[in-house]
Amino acid sequence: MREYVAEQPTTDFDDVGGLDDAKADLEQAVTWPLQYGPLFDAANTTPPTGVLLHGPPGTGKTLLAKAIAGESEVNFIHVQGPELLDRYVGESEKAVREVFERARQSAPAIVFFDEIDAIAGDRDSLGSDSGVGDRVVSQLLTELDRLSDTPNLVVLAATNRKESLDGALLRSGRLERSIEVPTPDEGTRRAVLDVHTRGMALGENIDLDALAAATEGASSADLTSICREASLLAITELTEQYEGATANDHADELVVTAAQFDQARRSIMGEE
Repeated sequence: MREYVAEQPTTDFDDVGGLDDAKADLEQAVTWPLQYGPLFDAANTTPPTGVLLHGPPGTGKTLLAKAIAGESEVNFIHVQGPELLDRYVGESEKAVREVFERARQSAPAIVFFDEIDAIAGDRDSLGSDSGVGDRVVSQLLTELDRLSDTPNLVVLAATNRKESLDGALLRSGRLERSIEVPTPDEGTRRAVLDVHTRGMALGENIDLDALAAATEGASSADLTSICREASLLAITELTEQYEGATANDHADELVVTAAQFDQARRSIMGEE
């Protein structure tokens, strides 16, 4: 079991293309309670203690979690769900307790469970695993029920398979707020491309609107890969033009062209 360390992400919403609805929902759930505590007191209400980000793979759930921590300027503890599982009796439950204890010590903080379905699947459908899954879910529920004792601690979780989660996890006082992070539409794809081409030496013939339209069905992760692959193609071309380390002396000549973006798009989207 590795030790979980609180960090302060430098990522913020400027690094997340589009997803305005998800950003607004996260601000309400995470940032507002920290900024407007007296208003919640005046309304005699409490903010949600836990938030579930759900949607297809590669849509930006992890990036959103880091970004809201950066926006809120709070500590962030990132937990990969599968890492908590241990074949020895009691070790997985101990790991869950330790994560929450570290989070309480680091508050105000966000503890983020990535791939939470790996540790919190529906107990009625769990296979034979010596009861580890059942015990981990029970321990997780216990810790979530204690969150009201630490109002400046928020739990975020992410999954690609919301339907596989144990229903008890989604009840009031636990991961009661669900925020969908969908496959990006054309406008969102354009915003993602803006983020990942920021500062890139683009050729004059680059049309990001056309690229956004041509990447129907691509996830945010796919778009990130397209931009990275196009850059690598440009670097490859320059290193082939100038042999060896002399290519570094011509860095100011590097330009990423529309042809390279098109080649990268076809490669990442499996059109070759």
